[in-house]
Parts: sequence; structure tokens; C-alpha cells
Amino acid sequence: MAKKAQYNVAVVGAMGMVGGEMIRTLERRNFPVAELRPLDIAANAGKEVSFRGKNWKVQEAKGENFEGIDIAIFSAGGDASLDLAPKAAERGAVVVDNSSAWRMDPKCPLVVPEVNPADLKWHNGIIANPNCSTIQMVVALKPLHDYAKIKRVVVSTYQAVSGAGKAGTDSLTNEAKSYLETGKVQTTGKFQYQIAFNCIPHIDVFQEGGNTKEENKMIFETCKIMGDDSVKVSATCVRVPVWYGHSESVNIETERPLSPEKARELLAAAPSIKVVDEPAKNGYPMPLFSNDEDLTMVGRIRKDESITNGLNMWVVSNNVRKGAALNAVQVAESLLEQNIL
Repeated sequence: MAKKAQYNVAVVGAMGMVGGEMIRTLERRNFPVAELRPLDIAANAGKEVSFRGKNWKVQEAKGENFEGIDIAIFSAGGDASLDLAPKAAERGAVVVDNSSAWRMDPKCPLVVPEVNPADLKWHNGIIANPNCSTIQMVVALKPLHDYAKIKRVVVSTYQAVSGAGKAGTDSLTNEAKSYLETGKVQTTGKFQYQIAFNCIPHIDVFQEGGNTKEENKMIFETCKIMGDDSVKVSATCVRVPVWYGHSESVNIETERPLSPEKARELLAAAPSIKVVDEPAKNGYPMPLFSNDEDLTMVGRIRKDESITNGLNMWVVSNNVRKGAALNAVQVAESLLEQNIL
């Protein structure tokens, strides 16, 4: 496609939490949009979304409504992506898909622009956006891996309820309100158990071997994004009663020595990272700080004395922004920067 001044952009799942954030991100980052085409289920057709001071009518997400689209950003779930992404690509659009449908497809790049933008060069019309918890971790791992080569990662996640969409945030709101008013939760919502004032070590479905699908996503996606199958990852993913912002306790073992001081230096110089690491002043990342933040925050950087080349750190990022909408828009920006749309 010849480089243009502006592009026709479709957002699939425009009425959802992440779809709405994608539209706001396109506006906030001044993406060169000629036409915004919001697409959603048939029941939402005719509704309107606001973009740059103008209301744009939602159309039904179906094949013919991708005609004339240059970039299609999807946040509509795996089934919709498997059905519609090839139809969009056949009509000339480049798809950036936020579901898990295409992530491990060997023909589809899985991209975090701060980590592996060169992988965009071999796209065949569909590009996968990684899992939210994987994105923030690899952003922090990349500069350390380049310097000291990471052998092993042990990560425990503390994932916000917004990772389960509006149903997740509604569950926490309603359950907390019920508990505070009556002393107990009357009805649970989206999750397997009460999420208010609780933690649930169960995200997505359990799979053979005992991991959940969310944990396996982190394991396999990390290796694909970093282009290094030798990196071993062990993950435990936990849902916590926080509205927005995933937190991760990350322990790494490296081949070469890596001091906390050098790690802070590398992370501070890396793109899209904010080092917040002043424990003497109670300075460390928290999900509360991620509400209006596009950067991935890293703190509590310290040596792991139990192994020769070990390091601990605490990584926090807004899962709806960097973990979904922002990364997808950054992928689109990188396509334009590299002139490989």
C-alpha cells in the first residue's frame, strides 16, 4: 500500500470497554484517521461513538463493512476474530487483533512495538496483539535480556477485574457495595467466587498440567515475542479486587551478572518505561498510579540472593491502555513508521 496522509480505520468491538479505549487512544495520539468506522454486533448498529468532536455511526461487523478500510483494530473476542479478520484482510485491510485467536499462529506476528517491531515486516494481513499481562512483562524484560540474557522468569500476577471487561468491573462494584451495606455478598458476578475483598488464583480455564490458559499465554507468548525459546517462564496468575492496572512480581535469572543499579539504568533508558524505585520514600509502582498512565512502571528492583544472577522487580501497567488498546494503536503506528502497511 502506498503511504498516505490519512487512513480509514475500523474498530471492531467499538462499543466495548477496550474498543472505546482504542477510539480514545487514536484520538489522544493523533493517529492520521480519515474515516473512523466503528463496528459491533448487529444490536448496536445505529448507535454512535464520538471521535474528534464528531459522532460516527456504528455499523454491523460483517465482511462487506471492511470495504475501503486500511487498518482494522479488533477487540471483539476470539470467535469474531477467527471469522472476520480473514474477511477484512481479503478486502485489503491490515488487522491488529486483540484476542488470543491468532497469537500462536506461526504465520502471524505477535508484536509489542518496544520489543519486536521488526516482526511486523513478515505480516500477511493479520497481526496479533499479545495478552495484557505478557505485554507489560516483556516491555520490562527486553532491555535486561539484551544486556544479560535472561535464562528463567518466575512471575506472579495480580490482575485487575477490568481484564474481564465491564462484567468484571461491575462484579467488583456490586459485590463491594453489597458487602459494605449488608455485611455479606448477596450475589456473585463474573468470577468463580466472590472477588470483593478476595483473591482468586484462577484466570481463564485450567489446562493439562495444571496451568490455566492465562498462565500458558504468558509462557508461550513471551518466548515468541522475544524470539528466544530458551527463556523458561513459570507463571501464576491471580485475579485481585482492583478495577484497573495489572501488577506483577517478576523474578529473573540471567546468564551474566546484572546488578540492581545497572538494571535501573537500563530500564530508565528503555522506551515506554518509568522507573519508580525509591523505597526509602515509599516510592514504588501501584495500580492506583496506572489509571491515566501509558507507561509501564517498574520498581522494587533488588538482587535475589538465593541464586547467583538473580533479580526481583515489581511491574505495573494499565491493562486496558498499554495492555490492550495502546499496544494495538502503537502496532498501527509502527506499520506506518516502517512503511509496511
